[in-house]
Amino acid sequence: MNSRYTYTLLTLLIALYFVPAQAQTKKPAKKATVKTAKAKTPAKAPAKAPAKKTTTKPGTKKTADANGSKNLGDAAAKVSQDTTKKGGNGNNPQNQGSISDEIVVTTAYKPVLADAVKIRRNPDLEDKVPFKAPLAYTPLDKKLDQDSEIKQLEAQKRPAEQDSVLQNNYVKAGVGSLKTLFGEAYFGNGRDQALQVGGFLKHFSQSGSWNKQTESKDEVGVFIKSINAENTITGRLGYKRQGVYFYGHPDSIPLTFTPLKQHFSDINGEVELAKNFKDVENDFTYAVKLKAYSFSNAFQAKESNIVISGFLNQTIKQFYTGLSASVDLSNPKDSLYNLNNSILRLNPYIKFQGTNYKIDAGVNIAKEFGDFNRFYVFPAAKLEYQVIPKYVRLFVEAKGDINRSSIRDFAYINPYIDKNIQLKNSVDQLDISAGLKGTLAPGLSFKASVFRNSVKDMPLLVSNQTAEGYKFIVIYDNGRSRVNGFNGELDFKATDDVNIFGRVEFKDYSMATEKEAWNLPKFLLTAGTAIHINNKVSITGSLLIRGNTYDRPFGITPGPLGTPTPNTALLTANRSISSFADLSGGVEYKVTPQITVFGKANNILNAGYQTWIYYPNYGFNIFGGVGYSF
Repeated sequence: MNSRYTYTLLTLLIALYFVPAQAQTKKPAKKATVKTAKAKTPAKAPAKAPAKKTTTKPGTKKTADANGSKNLGDAAAKVSQDTTKKGGNGNNPQNQGSISDEIVVTTAYKPVLADAVKIRRNPDLEDKVPFKAPLAYTPLDKKLDQDSEIKQLEAQKRPAEQDSVLQNNYVKAGVGSLKTLFGEAYFGNGRDQALQVGGFLKHFSQSGSWNKQTESKDEVGVFIKSINAENTITGRLGYKRQGVYFYGHPDSIPLTFTPLKQHFSDINGEVELAKNFKDVENDFTYAVKLKAYSFSNAFQAKESNIVISGFLNQTIKQFYTGLSASVDLSNPKDSLYNLNNSILRLNPYIKFQGTNYKIDAGVNIAKEFGDFNRFYVFPAAKLEYQVIPKYVRLFVEAKGDINRSSIRDFAYINPYIDKNIQLKNSVDQLDISAGLKGTLAPGLSFKASVFRNSVKDMPLLVSNQTAEGYKFIVIYDNGRSRVNGFNGELDFKATDDVNIFGRVEFKDYSMATEKEAWNLPKFLLTAGTAIHINNKVSITGSLLIRGNTYDRPFGITPGPLGTPTPNTALLTANRSISSFADLSGGVEYKVTPQITVFGKANNILNAGYQTWIYYPNYGFNIFGGVGYSF
């Protein structure tokens, strides 16, 4: 009994001794600091003794190793040291020629909380399999573009423009030197795609330094234009009145007369029906127009005229064939005559048009009837060919026609015309011209041509001294006259705000019976410009240069008015009218979108020139005013 108690007590003491030692081995070891020392390679390393086999009984804890290491740090250092000492190739038991490192553990590894990696979120412990949709491949039916060149940029579409606010009505009035009075007014119904209706009023008057050197012009008119689905109808009705005095006289004679007053009244109108253009093949087009006027002066001259004209045209692929015709009915009369001067014209034609050419072939058939009775057939042909496509075209033209003499036309050319003027139709027997036209550069267009005209019975205006002063009458160069010359036109539109244009004419006259082409200049230049400095200021200018002309004394001696003396010797004495230049300009300023102020200066060079002998023109004058739109 005592021996059993003794054995139990001894077992308890042994357990109390080993349990603290085993608990000490379970503590975490401190981090070991390892020093490595490179050992020299021995000549011959001794063979390592075989490891002693350790047996552990079940239920017991592992004890310290054979070297007396009592913690895990010493054991780990022991294992690392043994592994390192092997060095080089483990298959070589002798370790000859290899390098080995010796690892010395100075302290045990003991991790701290600061070295731990903190997990900021709980891990997802659920076993989820992500859903993967089945992939479907569809090849594109498109050619791969492997062009390495830079592609041209596509033009960007402009945004839709908002319609500007239109001012349908406009009035303008001004005054100036030389007793100048100026006024204009325009009226319209506004923007309408189907119907346009409007009217206008104009007045201009001024007085010069000579006695009764006064001129006035008045004009009024209305118009209408109706656009239907198939046709367009236009109509116009107007009235003109011009008043002057026969103030012309030589400077060498005293003023012993009172200039007579002259005025012209002209009521005119026209109406036209035309088929609308359609871009279709084999189109049929037509138009008909009626024009008429009634003209009279301060004396007994009157003239009425009615012209009915029209055309029919059929397109067949690149061919155009058609017929144009007109009936010109005129009845001029004065105190000494009452004439029927009418002309019938027919113009059948055919046109060919290709890529680089255009040909018009036809004839102009003209027949006088009434108090004149002549029949003519003239050529009416024209050829155009593109020398440089889209830029320069060559053209050749041959034509002829009857020119009807008219009291109205002569009065507008020279308002100082006498009464009972002689009327006889002239004939353009053959007019031939050739030249170039087209575009030299963006905004620069031109036209240049040479011509040769054959004219029968060319009309000429010459002065005539009468008891009422100097007036002008009409004579004719009986026979065939020839006119050779050159025409040139140039239009340069640098920008939308700058436009410069001009025209020049050179003519050489070869007369049949007369010595000179009386009062017809051989050189004439007209030019102008329009410049918009900004949306408020605009400037305009014009230039006229005319060469010298000659006027023929009409068989009388310049002497005291009222006592003309015949002198046929003076028929060979030419009276020259010097060349001149007339420069004019104007400026306009928009104060507001509705109010505009303007100013204009005429004959800036103050050239004392004459267009008609003994009738000096007005000197320098300036006028200005204001305009209002609503």
